[in-house]
Amino acid sequence: MSVFIIACLVVAADQIGKYAISHSMILNQSVPVIPGFFHITYILNKGAAFGFLEHKQWLFIAVAIGLFLLYFVFRKYLPKVPVVTVGTGLLLGGAFGNAVDRCLFGAVTDFFDFRVWPVFNIADMAIVAGVFLLLIYCWTHGSE
Repeated sequence: MSVFIIACLVVAADQIGKYAISHSMILNQSVPVIPGFFHITYILNKGAAFGFLEHKQWLFIAVAIGLFLLYFVFRKYLPKVPVVTVGTGLLLGGAFGNAVDRCLFGAVTDFFDFRVWPVFNIADMAIVAGVFLLLIYCWTHGSE
């Protein structure tokens, strides 16, 4: 599977999830799935985790654009192995999914709420998983 297809699948899943939440819940509504542990909570986040850099929408959009530019410039140099392909696709798809929200709505829809961690979304999970896979590859392959 290509980086592009993986990124598109992430964006589609992310946007469908955000649409479903924003059209079925009231802003700031929280529905317990496992009371006290996991809720679905509809919030709009203008920053990163913990609302960090809340009024810097342009910065988050610029980072997403920068990631895409870096990928397109250096894609021919990336190792052609599944962990790099999947990791890159997840990272780019997550960045684009959140950038779409920032451009269209000025904030990102978040809804997964584990109560002890900031509320997050599918794009956030994809970014974290993508970075993790790429770090694992770098760690196991050193300076290759």
